[in-house]
Amino acid sequence: MRLEFPRLQQTFMDTPLGRIRLTAHPGALTRIDFADDTKAGSSDPPLPVLVQAISELEAYFSGACRQFAVPCDPVGTHFQLNVWEELARISFAKTITYQNLARKLGDVKVTRASAGAVARNPIPIIIPCHRVVGKYGSLTGYSGGLARKKWLLQHESQRAQHQLF
Repeated sequence: MRLEFPRLQQTFMDTPLGRIRLTAHPGALTRIDFADDTKAGSSDPPLPVLVQAISELEAYFSGACRQFAVPCDPVGTHFQLNVWEELARISFAKTITYQNLARKLGDVKVTRASAGAVARNPIPIIIPCHRVVGKYGSLTGYSGGLARKKWLLQHESQRAQHQLF
């Protein structure tokens, strides 16, 4: 028996946060990595899921998108997948603490473990791990660095305020 693995394709996108690399298989996005030092891109026509992800990210960065519809297929443990599903439920421009995230998962004792899963989120921005903050609202940890986390939170906050007026 031979195992078949889906063919992965990567493409790059310039964003206000720097260059990102998007990785997908034909059915779903699997990763987003901050890739400032990468110059090359794929010469293949991008998979439709990558075209959709780029379009939605462009809309997000321009302020026209608050929720992503691109299919995602992050790879992780059962616990990590549960954490990432919970992250996806955090509303645009809202934040929760790591402790509240653990409560939503059903056990405040998993605060550290859930923080570890947040740190390993393979699809930042779309699975909004930037919306998880420290106990008193402090900015803590982000795979892209705290400056990017701060930018994302301010970007969403400004868009939410514009909707009020």
